[in-house]
Amino acid sequence: MPRDYYEVLGVSRDADKEEIKRAYRRLARKYHPDVNKEEGAEERFKEINRAYEVLSEPEMRARYDRFGEAGVGSAAGAPGYQDFGDLGGFADIFESFFSGFSGGMGGQQVRRRSGPVRGDDLRLDLKLDFREAVFGGEKEIRISHLETCTNCSGSGAKPGTRPKTCSTCGGNGQVRRATRTPFGSFTQVSTCPTCGGSGQMIEEKCEVCGGNGQKQEAKKLKITIPAGVDNGTRLRVSGEGDAGQRNGPPGDLYVYLFVNEDPEFQRDGINILSQLKISYLQAILGCRLEVNTVDGPVEATIPPGTQPGTVITLENRGVPRLGNPTSRGDHLITIMVEIPTRISAEERELLEKLAKIRGDRVGKGSGMGFLGGLFQS
Repeated sequence: MPRDYYEVLGVSRDADKEEIKRAYRRLARKYHPDVNKEEGAEERFKEINRAYEVLSEPEMRARYDRFGEAGVGSAAGAPGYQDFGDLGGFADIFESFFSGFSGGMGGQQVRRRSGPVRGDDLRLDLKLDFREAVFGGEKEIRISHLETCTNCSGSGAKPGTRPKTCSTCGGNGQVRRATRTPFGSFTQVSTCPTCGGSGQMIEEKCEVCGGNGQKQEAKKLKITIPAGVDNGTRLRVSGEGDAGQRNGPPGDLYVYLFVNEDPEFQRDGINILSQLKISYLQAILGCRLEVNTVDGPVEATIPPGTQPGTVITLENRGVPRLGNPTSRGDHLITIMVEIPTRISAEERELLEKLAKIRGDRVGKGSGMGFLGGLFQS
């Protein structure tokens, strides 16, 4: 199964077109097979391009949001590669891959990437008890994420010092190398190897974060679980992912919910299913019994002559509808009739009298069990 395309690009589901394009450019440069020779880089690159192909086109994105991969499975174009008709994403990649060759043609320069960078999104799998999923409520969770270092305010430099301009590139984040060929002079522009394109160097690193500007921190959060969630429900906690770099916004935390099985209840959509065992006499004569529901014990009526497998409905005792908790499903109880394998002499005498009154053939030589004809008319 393909991964969620928003996760592939590391953007939230409400990201705008420009944010999706920025994320795509960053990842595509990182995983392009011409520059990344690691195992799996090419497949990752194809996955990134497929995600951008779907999310960059409004109509296709709308179908994907509604139906998932099934809604865009027949999309045109070679799988895994973005159509070259839209060079918005590839223009910057070409600048990096081909090192921004320039000469008499006046080629573009590689642009320095020193602006704010959004933090990564995080995922947490959370298990819920059956009733927690039905009714929701507050849940305390513990996460570990990157936070901006308070000691250096994210600069990575020791307090009292500041990053200095890179001496190799002069703060441009780029280095140039002129090459003469029989066809003319070309200037090759590439990312500065000293500062990594930031244009700055940290001479005295922050002792707390080691110059990273961020540090891993454990944090407790209280999140609200909506009533009616089910297995696979995903909740987004805005701004609780990793901190951004260079004053960039933080990522989001995505909480995936998994519901533990209950020994008594099962779930079918917004309905709850359970079974109730009653005696054959209760089934014949009818009765009122206390039954368990997710709301607690309630009294249910078993009509006279209830047959095995009969389903009794307790209205509005099911699961609240997700997003509309005032609307609930039903609790469906399947009746299981217990037939005893042994009875006392007194019970047998009474049952034989009943069978005689009804004219039912019972006992030895009848070809039936002692209650074989009891439920026959």
